[in-house]
Amino acid sequence: MKHALKTMVKLLSIFSFLLFFLGCGGENDPSKLFSIELEGNKNKLVHGQEVAVSIKNKGDIPVTEVHYFMDGEEIPVENGKLTLNPRTLGNKELTAQIKYGEQSVEIRENLRLLSATAPEIYTYEILNTYPHDTSAYTQGLEFYEGVLYESTGKRGLSTVRKVNYETGEIIQRIDLEQTVFGEGLTVLNNKLYQLTWQSGFGYVYDPSNLEKLQNFSYGESREGWGLCNDGTKLFKSDGTERIWFLDPSTLEEQGYIETVTNKSIFNKANELEYVNGKIYANVYQRESMMIIDAVSGAIEGVINFGGLKSKIKKSQDWDDANSVLNGVAYHKERGTFFVTGKNWDKLFEVKILKKN
Repeated sequence: MKHALKTMVKLLSIFSFLLFFLGCGGENDPSKLFSIELEGNKNKLVHGQEVAVSIKNKGDIPVTEVHYFMDGEEIPVENGKLTLNPRTLGNKELTAQIKYGEQSVEIRENLRLLSATAPEIYTYEILNTYPHDTSAYTQGLEFYEGVLYESTGKRGLSTVRKVNYETGEIIQRIDLEQTVFGEGLTVLNNKLYQLTWQSGFGYVYDPSNLEKLQNFSYGESREGWGLCNDGTKLFKSDGTERIWFLDPSTLEEQGYIETVTNKSIFNKANELEYVNGKIYANVYQRESMMIIDAVSGAIEGVINFGGLKSKIKKSQDWDDANSVLNGVAYHKERGTFFVTGKNWDKLFEVKILKKN
C-alpha cells in the first residue's frame, strides 16, 4: 500500500510538472524551468573562491541529481558550496547537469572569474642605450642566435629586418606588400613567424635570409597584434582580452587564455615576449607592460616604464599620438630585456625591478 501511494505521488508530481512545463511554452526547452543560483546572485567571482550554489526549481519538480562543471571538469559540491579552481581565468560558463525522473537537462550560467591577487608593481633600471632607426614603426622585437629581429608597421612602410642591436645597423631587410600592416613576430624551430594587423593572415620566413616560405590564415582570432613562443607553441594577441595558442606546424588556433586582474578582464595586450612561464606584454598605447601567467592568464605584475619616452629625441617620423612604447625582446645570455617604441631613436637595455 505504501509503495503504491509513493508511486501515485511521484506520478502526480510528474503530471504537475508536465502541466507547468506546457503552460510555460517549454515543450522544447525544459532548461527554462531551472536556473543556477550563486550566493549573492554574483556573476563576478575570484579564483579559488568558495561560493554557495543551488538550483532554482520553478516547477517544484522532483530532482534526483545535480552535477556542476566548468571547462569540462566536474566541480565537487560540499555542504552546498563549490570552489572555483579552473586552470584559466576570465569569462566562464558554469554548467549544471540536472536529473529528474528518467530525464536530464543541462543549464548554464555565465560568470567572470578574476585573479585572487592584485598585480605587483615593477619599475626599471636602464643598463645600456643603443641607437634605433626612427623610421621603424616598431611592432615586434626578438633575439635569435645573437641577432635582433624587428618587424615594423604602417601600410606601405611595413618591414621585417635583422638588426645589429649595438650599432642600430640594418643587416638585412624586406618590405611587405603595400596593402598590409606588419605586426608582431617570433622565431621558433628555425622559422620566423610574422603577423599582419587586419589582413587576416601572417607570414612564415627562413630567418637566415628572410625568404618567405608561406602565408597562413587566422582562425577565430580577430586581428594580428603580438606574437611570442614558449619553445613549443605560439602565443598570439588579437586586440581583445584573448591570447591565442597556435600550433607552429599547422598554425591552427588551439585555444586561448584571457588576461585578467583582480578587478576586471583586460584587453590591451599588444607586443609579446615569453620568459620563464610568463608573457611580457606591452599595454596598448600606454607606457607600461604586463607580466601575465602563461597558463592562467592572471596579470601578476605591471611594469611602469614612465619617463622612458622623455629620453627620446623626436624625429620627422614622430607622431605624438602613436609614437608610444612598443617592442620587447629578452636577451637570454645577458638576462636582460630590450625595449623601444614606434619611431624611437633609442633602444634601451633594462633590468626589471620590483618596486619597494
